[in-house]
Amino acid sequence: MTALVNMLRDDSGASAAEYALILAIIGAAIALAAIALGNAVAVAMNRASNCVKSNSTTYSANCA
Repeated sequence: MTALVNMLRDDSGASAAEYALILAIIGAAIALAAIALGNAVAVAMNRASNCVKSNSTTYSANCA
């Protein structure tokens, strides 16, 4: 019976849960940043590809 009472009074699990929550928030932030960076790189590559494909005599405002 005393082992059960001691287990219920133990707070060490709370710190582990807090660390897990912090890791989840940081992981979500990293995932969102990776998605945003991936989209930015894709847009830049598409612009560069369009500039390479375009005729050299035609000037495009996006190719500079």
